[in-house]
Amino acid sequence: MAVKQWYMEYKIHKNRPGLLGDIASLMGMLDINILTINGVEDRTRGMLLQTNDDDDDKIEVMGKMLKKVDNITINALRTPRLVDLLAVRHGRYPERDSDDKKTFRFTRDELGLLVDFLGELFKRDGNQVIGLRGMPRVGKTESIIAGSVCSNKRWTIVSSTLLKQTMRSHLSAGELNPDHIYIMDGIVSTMRASDEHRMLVQEIMAMPSTKVIEHPDIFIKHSPFDYDLFDVIIELRHEPGEEINYDVVNSGYGDF
Repeated sequence: MAVKQWYMEYKIHKNRPGLLGDIASLMGMLDINILTINGVEDRTRGMLLQTNDDDDDKIEVMGKMLKKVDNITINALRTPRLVDLLAVRHGRYPERDSDDKKTFRFTRDELGLLVDFLGELFKRDGNQVIGLRGMPRVGKTESIIAGSVCSNKRWTIVSSTLLKQTMRSHLSAGELNPDHIYIMDGIVSTMRASDEHRMLVQEIMAMPSTKVIEHPDIFIKHSPFDYDLFDVIIELRHEPGEEINYDVVNSGYGDF
C-alpha cells in the first residue's frame, strides 16, 4: 500500500514530563508512524510522520485533538516542504530572505545544511536553474559537487575556476543528459567566453535539466537572460553580514 509523509511542528509552552509520550501514544492509536523527530529552534519540535495514502482523515483528527492541548501550539501540519525536511534533520530552517522568497542564505559553518539543501533540490526532475552567490574561496563549487553526490546525480562542469579556468566548448554524448547537474561560472561563461562556449551554454540552458550558475548577477548582466530565469538563489558567506560584491570583477576579474 502506498504511504504518505507529513510534517508536524509544534511550539512547547510548558514542557511537562511525559508530554512527548502522550503525543506519540495518540499517534500510535491512530496508526500514524513517527519517522523522525528533532528540536527546531527555541522550544519548538518538528516531526516527520507517515500514514497510509488514504488516511488523511486520521491526520485531520489528530490535528484537531492536539489543538485542544494547552501546553503546545501546532505551527504546521502539512505535506513536507524542502525546508521542513531540512529543519527536522538539522534542527533549524535555512535563513530565507523576507522580501525575495526565492533567496536562501548560508554561511561556511552551515555547509552541511547547504549540501543537504542542494541535494534535495537536485533530486527534482525537469528544468530548474539555481544561482549561487558568494565571494572567492567560500566553497561554492565544492558544495554543488557534494550536493550532486548526495542526490546520486552526475555533475558536469561547463565553466569554472575551481582549480584552473575551465571553459568547455563541447560536451560528449554521455554528458548531454537531462539527468546531469550542469555547473557554470557566470563570469567565465559570459565575460571570458568564446563563441563556441556561448553556443554550448545556450544549448544547455534549453535542456530540461538542473543548471547551477555561480555569480548569477554577472550572468544576467552579460547574457540575454533575466532574474526570472532562476528558481532559487543561494547566498554563501564566510560569516554573517559579509558583503558580496563584484568590484574586483569590474576592475579586471581579480580573484574571481
